Amino acid sequence: MICRPRARNSPIMDTATPSAEAILRTAAGRARAAMRSLAAMPAARRDGALRAAAAELRIHAVNILAANARDLDSFEGPSAMRDRLLLNEARIEAIAAGIDAIADLPDPLAGSLAEWTRPNGLVIRRVPQPLGVIGMIYESRPNVGADAAAICIKSGNAVILRGGSESYHSNTAIYLAMTKGLRQAGFPDGTVQIAPNIDRAFVAAMLGASGQIDLIIPRGGKSLVERVQREARVPVLAHAEGLNHTYIHAEADAEMARTVLANAKMRRTGICGATETLLIDAAIAPALLPRLIEDLAALGCGFRADDRARAIVPSLPAAGPADFDTEWLDAMLSVSVVDDLDAALDHIARHGSSHTEAIVTENADAAARFLAGTDSAVAMWNASTQFCDGGEFGFGAEIGIATGRIHARGPIGPAQLTTFRYHVVGTGQVRP
Repeated sequence: MICRPRARNSPIMDTATPSAEAILRTAAGRARAAMRSLAAMPAARRDGALRAAAAELRIHAVNILAANARDLDSFEGPSAMRDRLLLNEARIEAIAAGIDAIADLPDPLAGSLAEWTRPNGLVIRRVPQPLGVIGMIYESRPNVGADAAAICIKSGNAVILRGGSESYHSNTAIYLAMTKGLRQAGFPDGTVQIAPNIDRAFVAAMLGASGQIDLIIPRGGKSLVERVQREARVPVLAHAEGLNHTYIHAEADAEMARTVLANAKMRRTGICGATETLLIDAAIAPALLPRLIEDLAALGCGFRADDRARAIVPSLPAAGPADFDTEWLDAMLSVSVVDDLDAALDHIARHGSSHTEAIVTENADAAARFLAGTDSAVAMWNASTQFCDGGEFGFGAEIGIATGRIHARGPIGPAQLTTFRYHVVGTGQVRP
């Protein structure tokens, strides 16, 4: 961990408070009060606050870049992880544009989800409502805090953010810019809050905050997610590793396969939507695999291959026992030759993490079998796995990719941060 001094003028409360639990209790109380206000606000007011926050991000871009430079100066790690941390003018604009896009989405709290009338005349409506107070624990990528804050505001939730130590200054600068816009819009200070320092005790306090935080969302590496799932006394909306596969079927268009795979692996190697394993049918592997390897090698990719792939391209390094279970998050690709679609699905079932899988094929029946046969949160046909992203799904941004089975799966946008309750309207009915 990179040691940082405690922040002055803490966004939550005085950092002289001796207990992380006490800090968290105060933050959660403020968040609960803010959430009640948010849930009752007209959608137009929430949307206006989001646009004000986006405007302040653009206005304070120079300050955010300076803070990010401080984080980069202290960072020690692989280039793919550094790319996650890096901000530039284009990325700040993309964050602000994503917030504007969230503001343009339909109100997830509007209307009713269902309505019916019982034989006794009672009218029952299922209506959406916010989840409550969200705790967001994330690493590396500074945009995550902005995305989470915007999605929570859109859906009427309050949020407490705890970013990684490596992005402390960047996270704080983004927070200060956004909350300036929220204050200008008259929003309660407890709407968005950020941990006052990088003390890990605050994470422990969040994980133990049953009754104070309604949902914890971890976004980061395997060790972070495992710790949250192991220690949390609060419901968790978690994701597994992005052990994503691109499967090239025997009836794939060769040029499409080359283009899709190169993007899926090498566009940004450090994101969870990057392809980590190539599966290719044996029928086309002798002709196509050498071209795929040549394409990726020219882009700087390395490889770990099984025996069948190495029989076709002998220069490929041999895969070790754990390589097909490794999320590389770097310019490295595991390669396996499979007999057919069923074998590809079997491989994914053994090694996948229920995140994102893709098939490249011109055979619609094979594509349908693949889409139905994978258990991942997202399955794709003739598209790069790097499209597994809230912005690309039309959510403006995302708070994470959920790979579990409860409540929501895939990219999490505003609608996925709501639950529901019932309104029952009668005309004086009593139960016999």
